[in-house]
Amino acid sequence: MTDKPRLLVIHNPISGRRRGTFLKQVLGRLERAGCEIDVRQTGGRGDAEALARDADPERFSAVVVAGGDGTINEVINGLDKRTLPLGLIPMGTANVLAAELSLPESAEGVADVLLAQRLRRICVGNASGRRFAMMAGVGFDAHVVANLNTGLKRLLGKGAYVLQCGLEFLRYRSTLYRLRVDNTEWEAASAVIANGHYYGGRFVCAPDARLDDPKLHVCMFGRAGRFHVIRYSSALLLGRLHKLPDVTVVPASRVMVVDSEGEPVQGDGDIIANLPAEISIDRDGIDVIVP
Repeated sequence: MTDKPRLLVIHNPISGRRRGTFLKQVLGRLERAGCEIDVRQTGGRGDAEALARDADPERFSAVVVAGGDGTINEVINGLDKRTLPLGLIPMGTANVLAAELSLPESAEGVADVLLAQRLRRICVGNASGRRFAMMAGVGFDAHVVANLNTGLKRLLGKGAYVLQCGLEFLRYRSTLYRLRVDNTEWEAASAVIANGHYYGGRFVCAPDARLDDPKLHVCMFGRAGRFHVIRYSSALLLGRLHKLPDVTVVPASRVMVVDSEGEPVQGDGDIIANLPAEISIDRDGIDVIVP
């Protein structure tokens, strides 16, 4: 990629609505550098995926998401095996993929990354036909995502997740899920199937997971109950989750969650499937614009 970028910017106006100035600064720097920019706003769920699917490779050199991880998830499903690379203007609640890629936090830095057009091929996951960039989850975190009030998320940002975690904690029911990780059977109270090592922002869930590694890392929480939810959450915040004796992290090419029919599967902070589910790595991956 050597010409000036021709960018389709898919903007979710709900994501980071307090960061409108940030977006203007990024776009202003790109325009001053001679970029061609077409900004399309989403109006509801599915719009970002449709816009990405319709992006013309003859007209655009890249598709850029101005939004959060949920919008990125839609776009990577819309791009599927398209040749257009993905760029990021992080504006969401957690921006986990942006953290994993070590994107700069300043508007000038983000614009300069998009201008430099340096590409990196990353793997993505696939949960029953839906792709995900960073993680899929079953159990406690999936129920938090499934029951999250979108109005509160717009109003409170990360605070909405904290509130919903409290509500899920109060109505928590102990459940054990049966997982088939490659050829080994496991039971877990919750599981996160990670494509990268960050989770929920810059918290480390699977320390050895990397985006360019064609393996998923399955983080399984062995104990059910409210007390253990508190233990696991505290250990995650302190960076010690993977050191707990009842937390197991194993690499895998294929994961089957074989029971608990109808329960939600979250991917990148949105519900992308229901159980039972097959989760694997998509080796074709996508090209991403990186520092």
